[in-house]
Amino acid sequence: MISPDAKDALAREIPAETHCRQALLAGLALYGRVNGAFVTHRNAIARLFWSLLEDRKRHPIESRAPTRLHRLPTFAIALPPLLRNVPAKSPHKCDRLMEVRAAFLACGTVAAGAQGYHLEFALRDEDAASRLSWTLRSVAAAPKQTRRKRQLVLYFKDFEAIVEVLTRIGAFGAVLQLEDVRALRETKNRIHRLVNTEAANLQRCAQAAAAQCNAIEYLHDTYGLPRLSPALREIAELRLAHPEESLAELGRRCNPPIAKASVSGRLAAIGRLVASLRGMQGSAKPGR
Repeated sequence: MISPDAKDALAREIPAETHCRQALLAGLALYGRVNGAFVTHRNAIARLFWSLLEDRKRHPIESRAPTRLHRLPTFAIALPPLLRNVPAKSPHKCDRLMEVRAAFLACGTVAAGAQGYHLEFALRDEDAASRLSWTLRSVAAAPKQTRRKRQLVLYFKDFEAIVEVLTRIGAFGAVLQLEDVRALRETKNRIHRLVNTEAANLQRCAQAAAAQCNAIEYLHDTYGLPRLSPALREIAELRLAHPEESLAELGRRCNPPIAKASVSGRLAAIGRLVASLRGMQGSAKPGR
């Protein structure tokens, strides 16, 4: 889970412009309200909401004991009358971004688990879900929607879409954590691919070497290695003596050393000779 640290860092950033602060406050009240109060489990978010209020003395932060359902501490701030109404949609993009930031702080989570990357907003009613969906589409990307028990959930699974949303609302800490997770996963996957490829190559080399040894042993029994040309005899004897070595290693043992392609060509010639001998032996049997 990446959300807690990312939220705490984001909650410490207060917009410079007055209208942006007002949009952030209204968004927190809209997406974090529970029974006439703004409720959160993060102290940093509660302090952000309180710091944006004009009349702080009349709306202190109340600390509530953890419940069996919510084991984290809960912080609540009574909503002023002006914040109990749903605000109008802002025509300014910066204000809409502040609303998305508020929704992330109030009801959003972002995680990078075994099933992939996930950013979601859990909302209590259809009006809030419809409004946030519209706001997300207007500033970043269109979310998908599902229902989980009594909540409507807007979510993103695509990594690039998640990064776009988080970047636009200023959650750079979460973006960096996601990038670290992706880089680590890609490195692990690349290592796994290399290991699997190397294992497959070794298996193919071992199978090819075994087939070459079988062919050379057949050739030794039916034809005789001394009858081969010096080059073919040399590589045949080297293969039998070193069945586990690669073609390049066999080539370095030759006198003088030869390239891998030359080793492959000589073994292929031996293979063609063995195939010819086996064909002749097979055709001779019916005539007996």
